[in-house]
Amino acid sequence: MNKIIFVDSCIIIDYINGKLSMDTKNIDKYCFNSIVDMEILAGVKNKRDLHTTNKKLNLFKTIDIDQEVLTLARNLMNSYTLSHDMGIYDAIIAATCLVYDLPLWTYNKKDFRFIEELELINEKN
Repeated sequence: MNKIIFVDSCIIIDYINGKLSMDTKNIDKYCFNSIVDMEILAGVKNKRDLHTTNKKLNLFKTIDIDQEVLTLARNLMNSYTLSHDMGIYDAIIAATCLVYDLPLWTYNKKDFRFIEELELINEKN
């Protein structure tokens, strides 16, 4: 059985825009949290775009952001905001992956590579 993979917004945006193909039969192996969801929705341009985006987003599993994730995200911010300019969204994404033991698929590896416990992957499409 394949491990579930946390997908960053940059990957999902490429999927929605047709720049990246994903096998919809196996789309349930990919997940994201509400931070990624909101990052993507912030980029929609009109009602049609919103409808298409939501239709594709609904194919993915969503992972809860609970107090454990938020506490870890705060600890990551304390550790990496000054040294690596870590932002709130990236801290919550990284914390979600760490709490749920999920690898992260992102193009923005520079935003996460300093977190030794976090597994960054290059998924083949």
